[in-house]
Amino acid sequence: METVDIIIPAYRPGNEFEKLLDSLSTQNYPVEKILVMNTEEKFWNTAWEKKFPKVNVVHLKKADFDHGGTRCQGARLSDSDIMVFMTQDAVPADRNLIGNLIRPLQENSKVGASYARQLAREDCAYLEKYTRRFNYPETSSIKWEKDTDTYGIKTYFCSNVCAAYKKSIYEEIGGFVKKAIFNEDMIYAGTMAKRGYGIAYAADACVIHSHNYSCRQQFHRNFDLGVSQADHPEIFEGVPSEGEGLRLVKKSLAYLIKTGHIWLVPKLAGQSGFKYMGYFLGKRYKMLPKKVILFCTMNREYWKNE
Repeated sequence: METVDIIIPAYRPGNEFEKLLDSLSTQNYPVEKILVMNTEEKFWNTAWEKKFPKVNVVHLKKADFDHGGTRCQGARLSDSDIMVFMTQDAVPADRNLIGNLIRPLQENSKVGASYARQLAREDCAYLEKYTRRFNYPETSSIKWEKDTDTYGIKTYFCSNVCAAYKKSIYEEIGGFVKKAIFNEDMIYAGTMAKRGYGIAYAADACVIHSHNYSCRQQFHRNFDLGVSQADHPEIFEGVPSEGEGLRLVKKSLAYLIKTGHIWLVPKLAGQSGFKYMGYFLGKRYKMLPKKVILFCTMNREYWKNE
């Protein structure tokens, strides 16, 4: 049986985090360690280490957190065959999450990563529920570099909200980028695909995870997304995101009309406009003054040493 470690960056984890630890500790496919990369020790509940013996915590300062670098640090602490990266706000839908998630890695030696299906929370907004179904369908798949003509940028889609990686391939590729404002999972997946490895989507491995982002939050998030793509043309040049974004808008509009939710069309237009505006500026961030960048970004800490 291949060994599995789980690595979770955390910041101010609350009651929901305890539910996550409990669920991971009782999975049908057992995990070796749950490595928590916790930002700011003062926000950590030490009782969790006693309640969940598999938990190992590493404390970081906020200024030292990085989307790529912190996960690389966690990976160095793992000696398991497979590493599962999660975010603190994702909750397994059942006890089969880990087993179902890693199965594609076990069945095909050329598949280097596998990501889970994300189900919307009960309080999820109507439009966001559709976006979840659009991005995380019911059917599993494996994508390869040759599929870029069919899927475009979606070929490289992989989400560290819940994703598993073969440690041997991870080390061969060189791991996540050491400094990343965002999108470290897709940057790695794109690099991996270009080396001949596949990216699996495991639709039967489910986590409950969604956000009700405001238009302003969508703007900041997509600005950082644009920055990440601008910084890695070796991955994203030639497979632009705009086409996939436009397809989502068209599908969402058709869905709202079909289901009789016409009054949500202005909200769709507003959200889509803010997303595109953020992405557009992020792709061109090198032309912007530092003050404008700091206004647009979701991650101000990232720019302190830039």
